[in-house]
Amino acid sequence: MQSDSFFTSLGNTFGEVIRTIVGALKYVLGGFGHAIGEFSGGLARALGMNPTLFNFALLILGLLLLWAAIGALVRRSLLGFVFWVVLAVLVLGALIE
Repeated sequence: MQSDSFFTSLGNTFGEVIRTIVGALKYVLGGFGHAIGEFSGGLARALGMNPTLFNFALLILGLLLLWAAIGALVRRSLLGFVFWVVLAVLVLGALIE
């Protein structure tokens, strides 16, 4: 009978430790997730687009195309610059409501 109460209390102690660790992780990561959600919502509102994952993927694609246009301009390739800027404007222009 003595061993049953010892292992029961040991199990309860381990359970409480694990529960505390999981609660702390949930608190930290939940706050991080909330911050990311607020940031993406604010960014979407500032740009005038819906805050969906597809729209953010299009935003990244448009910014990469714009980066390619700047790279073409630095290389003094006017035709490449115009090509990349037109593609970037088409992609980024589709995001605005």
